[in-house]
Amino acid sequence: MCDDRDVPEAQPCLLAVSDLHVGYGENRSFVEGLAPRSEGDWLIVAGDVGEFTADIEWALSLLASRFAKVIWVPGNHELWTHRRETITLRGVERYRHLVDLCRRLGVMTPEDPYPVWEGVVVAPLFLLYDYSFRPEGATTKAEGLAVAYASGVVATDEALLHPDPFDSIDAWCAARLALTERRLADLPAGVLTILVNHFPLIREPTRVLKYPQFAQWCGTVRTEDWPTRFNAAAVVYGHLHIPRTIWHEGIRHEEVSLGYPREWQRRSFAPRIPRQILPPPAADPASPDC
Repeated sequence: MCDDRDVPEAQPCLLAVSDLHVGYGENRSFVEGLAPRSEGDWLIVAGDVGEFTADIEWALSLLASRFAKVIWVPGNHELWTHRRETITLRGVERYRHLVDLCRRLGVMTPEDPYPVWEGVVVAPLFLLYDYSFRPEGATTKAEGLAVAYASGVVATDEALLHPDPFDSIDAWCAARLALTERRLADLPAGVLTILVNHFPLIREPTRVLKYPQFAQWCGTVRTEDWPTRFNAAAVVYGHLHIPRTIWHEGIRHEEVSLGYPREWQRRSFAPRIPRQILPPPAADPASPDC
């Protein structure tokens, strides 16, 4: 699935997808068709595989059987404790359960040593959000949430994503930020990275949201300088269901989401996933999602 215009057939690629949402039959069929182009291809899965442990295990097991290496980071949907979920763990315990599941499948997680792709460190991150992407005029979390609730645009996370044992999602986010920042700061000076997170690391991708108040559930201002600070060759994210490439301060940010069937089926072009991260693909001005 590498870009044939740029890469010889035998050359392995680092590829990425997110927001597979395999609870939908159409998406499940799409995932069944995902396959590497080369035996050496790696696949990044940047969160929101599904809501239920059985679906997550099915998808990651299938992909791990096909790609040379699979690297997963959690999205918000994996962390939900749905009323129909047979695994009733919440918060940190649910995350740890999913990490253990990945390790049984041979899938890498944010808790494992960072893998290296041809000299580039691939850093899977788990950072959450802290409500700091606030609506215009809102100066506090409470004000931002009030705007969202007044408009009726409120993330399902507020009902299904539990921060246990933390008091709040933003407190859990702060703990993950501190832990991850230390790990990245310990990387050798000058090493290139691919930073992978379910949520965008900068606010810029959220500027095109139909409902801008939803940005509160999409990241944190505290990672704004991470792409430059930690020498990112590219940033990989999902969550917004707006697959595209943007450039910010000279760094490529790739949203690699599939999204819900009602979203990708109405577009005039077929989903372009997996998306190629390395080697860097040639620019395609005719592409509808770049």
